Amino acid sequence: MKKLALKIDVDTWRGTREGVPRLMEILKRHQAGATFLFSLGPDHTGRAIKRVFRPGFLSKVSRTSVVEHYGIRTLLYGTVLPGPDIGKREAALLRGVRDAGFEVGIHCWDHIKWQDYVAGKSAAWTRAEMKKAADRFQRIFGEPARTHGAAGWQINDAALAYQKELGMLYASDGRGTHAFQPVDAAGQLLGVPQLPTTLPTLDELIGLDGLSNDNVHEHLLKLTETTPKTGHVYTLHAELEGMRLMDTFDRLLAGWKRQGYELVSCIDLFHSLDAAALPKGRVLMGEIPGRSGTLALQS
Repeated sequence: MKKLALKIDVDTWRGTREGVPRLMEILKRHQAGATFLFSLGPDHTGRAIKRVFRPGFLSKVSRTSVVEHYGIRTLLYGTVLPGPDIGKREAALLRGVRDAGFEVGIHCWDHIKWQDYVAGKSAAWTRAEMKKAADRFQRIFGEPARTHGAAGWQINDAALAYQKELGMLYASDGRGTHAFQPVDAAGQLLGVPQLPTTLPTLDELIGLDGLSNDNVHEHLLKLTETTPKTGHVYTLHAELEGMRLMDTFDRLLAGWKRQGYELVSCIDLFHSLDAAALPKGRVLMGEIPGRSGTLALQS
């Protein structure tokens, strides 16, 4: 059966406490699996204000109604308001996601800090940030994380290497076309297999070429009429598909089921692959349409 893995990035405290329960409900209704990746430290969303100087950021903000998606209070965390500690406040909710049968993993410790800085940081800085998230995950769930999905698709080689040291099975840190085994600049194996996001996200599409909340699902369904041999990975966000764009997501799930997809977690997709036979490739930073700045791309 064709497989489409649902990868859910949970960026904020509001997304955790409001978006996650709604997504669990809709996924159960469609009998769909999914992987929830949690931000486990402080919510400092308000510090993203400095991105206003990044090329393309303002146009994306104007298209995707950031205030409506995140809420005024969330946009003040880390600046005017102190950033709430997500993992500490919502540990019971996070365990409830796992207990409901969904895969859980690490998104980051501090979403804004990771997304804005990791690409240019040292191995020591990178490992320290990842260790904070890994330790918190262990305390919440009583077991180590099996997977990691980088915040904002921002990563460096030190992070890729550290994932293997942490005992992870696979990761989904960037964008690409098919599963692969990352290598370093010298061609040596690096970290664990990657299941890159293969499809564009709603916030990259809405507002472009006549696409809206009401019809963007039709565009995505056209992209999934064909299936890569290693399946599709679709990244959604608790703050978007779990809130204002729930109806859009509902239409997507129904459409994918009509197309014959089995909607699964990333670990289910990974277990369907022959990891030893995956092609090798680099993870490099580059740009994609609809998103400002650079992000990790499969070479």
